[in-house]
Amino acid sequence: MSDIESIDFKSLMRNSTCDIFDKMLSMSVETVDSEQAHIQETHKIVGSVGLAGEVIGCINIHVDTALAETITANMLGENPEDIEDEEILDVVGELSNMIGGNLKSCLCDAGLSCSLSIPIATTGKDFVIGSKAWLRHERCAFQTKGHVAMVEFYIKSNNQH
Repeated sequence: MSDIESIDFKSLMRNSTCDIFDKMLSMSVETVDSEQAHIQETHKIVGSVGLAGEVIGCINIHVDTALAETITANMLGENPEDIEDEEILDVVGELSNMIGGNLKSCLCDAGLSCSLSIPIATTGKDFVIGSKAWLRHERCAFQTKGHVAMVEFYIKSNNQH
């Protein structure tokens, strides 16, 4: 079995996110310092997908509502004012699924068999998603159109307690 400590997840997340924004959303993003970046609004949407198998983990993407609306409009080819709240949640969840799918493929290629859960999206004000006892926690920040998107990845071996 491959050592999950040696995989460059940060580069995988950066490349995957930039590629998905470019190809699927027709949006360019640039990476920014994740320690300095933060979501401007208190109201945000977080899309999440889990990993299970030889490794377990979670991939989250955090966006503010304005960026979520733009992402949804671009993905669906609609005007932002025509977007429904449920569509926004579905698209942000699917965005986490696409990023998670790319990371899952890399893990499987490295000999770490795993599956993805169904994506979910959470919305609200002033909440934090965090986790403890993970072997690896990586975080990348991206900026586009004056908004920040934050991608987080938590992982550990399934036999680690």
